[in-house]
Amino acid sequence: MTAPRTDERGLRPPTSEPVVAVLYTSARTVLEDIGRLMELAGLERHLPKERPTILKVNISWQHYFPGCSTSPWQLDGVIGALKRAGYGELIPAQNGTVVVDSHKGERGNKHDRVLAKHGLRSVHLGDPEVRWVPYAPKAPLRVLDRIFPDGIEIPELFLGTNVVHLPTMKTHVFTTITGAMKNAFGGLLNNRRHWTHSVIHETLVDLLQIQQEIHTGIFAVMDGTIAGDGPGPRAMRPHVKNVILASSDQVAIDAVAAKMMGFDPLAIGFIRMAHEAGLGVGDPTKITVIGMDISGVNFGFRGDEDTFASWGQKQIYWGKLHRFEKILLRSPLVPWSYVASNLYHNWYWYPLFGKRRIRRLMDTEWGRLFQQY
Repeated sequence: MTAPRTDERGLRPPTSEPVVAVLYTSARTVLEDIGRLMELAGLERHLPKERPTILKVNISWQHYFPGCSTSPWQLDGVIGALKRAGYGELIPAQNGTVVVDSHKGERGNKHDRVLAKHGLRSVHLGDPEVRWVPYAPKAPLRVLDRIFPDGIEIPELFLGTNVVHLPTMKTHVFTTITGAMKNAFGGLLNNRRHWTHSVIHETLVDLLQIQQEIHTGIFAVMDGTIAGDGPGPRAMRPHVKNVILASSDQVAIDAVAAKMMGFDPLAIGFIRMAHEAGLGVGDPTKITVIGMDISGVNFGFRGDEDTFASWGQKQIYWGKLHRFEKILLRSPLVPWSYVASNLYHNWYWYPLFGKRRIRRLMDTEWGRLFQQY
């Protein structure tokens, strides 16, 4: 058998050139701009209208913190565009997690008001009535079958549906950036997903593979109106950037977002691995960007910062405490980590640093738009 052809960096060349749409927007025009963005990215070519469509909302914190979670205008614009395009059954899905209360987060981020406006109700994946079913991937996995030897479970309602991911543009303490691919982490893995953090890049590639097996169409709309720099996804410095992105290629949209933030996409593990596996295109030179010229864009964000909490987690996942990982995170002792995260983020960082940053952003057009919801 002839080995697959690779480029000068040892990467398999893409079979087709994906499109990522990027637009500059404002608080006054953002809802209309999101609709135009989705059209530019080929929404109707990639999502069949006869199938239900999951709206995979991102809640990284139950508090509103600019750039941290799906914004109300992002959710509003996407729902409106889907309705106008003739998509019928829309199912907003909120993360199931042990460290963030998705019900409080839905209220804190004003998703509930957007959903009421459109007559929709969300499914909270962590609620007991949500049915999780065993899933046997069709192709070999990198790590998930080893981490979960008793089998992988996914939400039953995700099978045979479209999915639209709603990430924000931000950095992340474990993955440098977080975007469309990371957004599946809160949807396809249950409350034991912290077991995968030591192999997080491989996990995200496995999840994209599973998505491509179970969904009838995959699409992402990323909000960079306020982008987050620093030790994300919570303890960030928010910056007004006024951009929105969309694509049907989850690797490509993350690569473009990474490049705009100032990173080499192929130096980020999950983007490079997904590109090498042929699950999408992570090489910016092989991606067509339409709508806005981003050739000179570089936010200069940093991906190497930690909080005290994330530094401690990294010691468990990759550092001196790694040999105790199973005891600390996969035994009856695990609630200590939830308590520690809650104390650090909600009782220390948020009142001392977070509220001050929120007040500054409330004086911008985006802060005023948030207050209007």
